[in-house]
Amino acid sequence: VQLQASGGGLVQAGGSLRLSCAASGPMFNSYGMGWFRQAPGKERRIVSAISWSGGLTYYADSVKGRFTISRDNAKRMVYLQMNNLKPEDTAVYFCAVARNSVVPRGLDDYNYWGQGTLVTVSS
Repeated sequence: VQLQASGGGLVQAGGSLRLSCAASGPMFNSYGMGWFRQAPGKERRIVSAISWSGGLTYYADSVKGRFTISRDNAKRMVYLQMNNLKPEDTAVYFCAVARNSVVPRGLDDYNYWGQGTLVTVSS
């Protein structure tokens, strides 16, 4: 499985970005997907996750109500719509494939990672 994340950039506080993650390889539609982020000097943490069907989702408290995760299995894509961005959302964002079909939250629950896309939110 290979993942390609895109959509990052520089945006002012209050603005929006949509991250995309393109997946290649077999069995994509059978696994949960997650978005993580890592700010400079900080550990990588989960932002959001979605089950294989899209029927279950998880959001970190810090992004609830502002971010929306979705997936299009036919296109092998996962998205993260980010609205009302804040300076503290600044980080490199990574998409990842879970080891199972639900919405796991730990780093070790994911076994394939994209290269990351940088999101910078200015105040």
